[in-house]
Amino acid sequence: MTIRHALLAAATLSVPALALAQAPDPSFGSATRFLHRDGAALYAASCAGCHMPDGRGAQGAGAYPALAGNERLDPAGYLVSVIVGGRHGMPGFGATMDDAQVAAVATYVRTHLGNAHRDPVTPEEVRSVR
Repeated sequence: MTIRHALLAAATLSVPALALAQAPDPSFGSATRFLHRDGAALYAASCAGCHMPDGRGAQGAGAYPALAGNERLDPAGYLVSVIVGGRHGMPGFGATMDDAQVAAVATYVRTHLGNAHRDPVTPEEVRSVR
């Protein structure tokens, strides 16, 4: 196929078809599972878009609560249940993250972003919430 033919073929694709033709998002191991194992990377890929990179939350088209300095994160079970099942407008990530990934992102949120909870969340704690 010549370059001219390739350009003509690309010009006839719809916007969704063009999006599908692009490289997949490196955050996902498949179309339905996150690839990252590290809590900070999982936070950046799944949480920071709404709760902001610094965890301070946002107001706009919706209200995204602050995770930074949030007292509701103690005990860990509350945060784990929100990550797994969602809450209000937030989707649950239980189907896209395994127990170790949920534990990693919950531990990251609880030990960073101005939060001082130093005890890590374990995959066993996540499993008990599912």
